[in-house]
Amino acid sequence: MSGAYRTVAEPATAEFVVQGSQFIGHVRPVGSVSAADEFIDAVRVEYADATHNVPAYRVRADADGDFLREYASDEGEPSGSAGKPALNVLTQRDLENCAVVVTRYYGGTNLGIGGLVRAYSRAVKEAVERAGIVEERPHEQVSITVEYDDSGTVRSILESEGCEFDADYAATVTFDVRVPVAEGDALRDRIRSATSGRADLG
Repeated sequence: MSGAYRTVAEPATAEFVVQGSQFIGHVRPVGSVSAADEFIDAVRVEYADATHNVPAYRVRADADGDFLREYASDEGEPSGSAGKPALNVLTQRDLENCAVVVTRYYGGTNLGIGGLVRAYSRAVKEAVERAGIVEERPHEQVSITVEYDDSGTVRSILESEGCEFDADYAATVTFDVRVPVAEGDALRDRIRSATSGRADLG
């Protein structure tokens, strides 16, 4: 699971009304379980007057992406009518590192289990469609410190590889590089070879 994964491109919301009840689907990309929890808490605070704020997420729980954490809660709605349908949309679309909260303001008419399942699913689907789906690859940060004589060589390698990086020119030159996890070792090897082992890699 350490390769590419699908997630939402950006935060988005979608809202509609079903028999008087207002539903607002909130979705955003997240990089960790703690980020997902923070997003859920922020929505709960912002919509504290809502009848329900139903959360769900699927997050890669470690750097290698070998463990996928899934979470959903019905938040007071009938069992299986809210959290699971919201999570199911993420599962069916194969989305990871993605958190959703569906806010509901009760409108006075009971929708029944089937109606709730449809409404919570729709809120997530519409929010995801607004956010758009992108393919991401897990990245890592690599620090490369070299003397000035080697800095041009390192910079040209990073540029040719299409890496994102920041360069700090002080007594030595330090490059902070963002590189796909799958390509990190190969990049380190190439830098070591090009600098005859003079580069300090972190």
